[in-house]
Amino acid sequence: MISKLIASITLLIFGCANSQQLQPLEPIKNHYKTLKLLSSKPNPAEAYLDSIAFPPEEYQSGSLIYVLAAHEYLMPGQVKELKNSITFPSNSSEQTRAELDFLLDWQYKRTPAQEQRAADVLAPIGYWPHISLLKDHQRFAENINHLFYIGRAVMGKYCNSINHPATTKLLEGITKDMRIMEFTVKYHLLRARPYHLESKLRPLARIASPSFASGHTLWAYIQAFTWSELIPDKRKDFLAIAYEIGESREIMGIHYPSDEEAARVLAHKMLSAMWNNPKFKTDLEKAKLEWKK
Repeated sequence: MISKLIASITLLIFGCANSQQLQPLEPIKNHYKTLKLLSSKPNPAEAYLDSIAFPPEEYQSGSLIYVLAAHEYLMPGQVKELKNSITFPSNSSEQTRAELDFLLDWQYKRTPAQEQRAADVLAPIGYWPHISLLKDHQRFAENINHLFYIGRAVMGKYCNSINHPATTKLLEGITKDMRIMEFTVKYHLLRARPYHLESKLRPLARIASPSFASGHTLWAYIQAFTWSELIPDKRKDFLAIAYEIGESREIMGIHYPSDEEAARVLAHKMLSAMWNNPKFKTDLEKAKLEWKK
């Protein structure tokens, strides 16, 4: 009798909220929209470019391990479907050429302040699930702090793991799946970095994993979309931070714009796939309660 009562109360608390639909993905905008209008098909005159992939000698073995990890909220079938749902423009295409020119333009016009923010402030940010396995890891506190970066940027210093344990659990689960998806897609498609195709590019860093899709941007948007479900009236603020993080990878010369836009779309697809998972629903609703106090 007591168990039935508890089940009824749980359904009453969570049932109505669970009927809420995930907020829709905003339309593509700015240079992402303009560049996407160009042809993504191979150009026979530049066919040699299409044989260039991310060099295997530059693989980072640690990132490959995430392809083998168990998911938190996504199902294996969903991972396969998501992996095959996006692709990048051909290396020889009109779109890729325009994107490389766009990055060259950034290289010419970026200011020292923009370089410093992109490379020294935004680039190091990111939560890594393997670091949180051991609380005595030297980067444990920093890692948890990064987990709340987007939320804290909008909501202030009170937005942290100590004050919001349920939100912490939700973000950890989502970001674990994000890392798995990031490297599953990267090593499935093996897109060369922009500087592999354009010798005039002088990137602010060289990255030891394939280009597509952008991991930083995937992380930023799935965080922003999740925060938007917890605090809907701040959605524009969360998304503005995610946009800046994505753009910073272009400023650095290490990602094509299409890497960023694909990551934005994939982040929303991932959250949509998680939406009907009972475990995700429970964790989401518990996190929501922390923001209704």
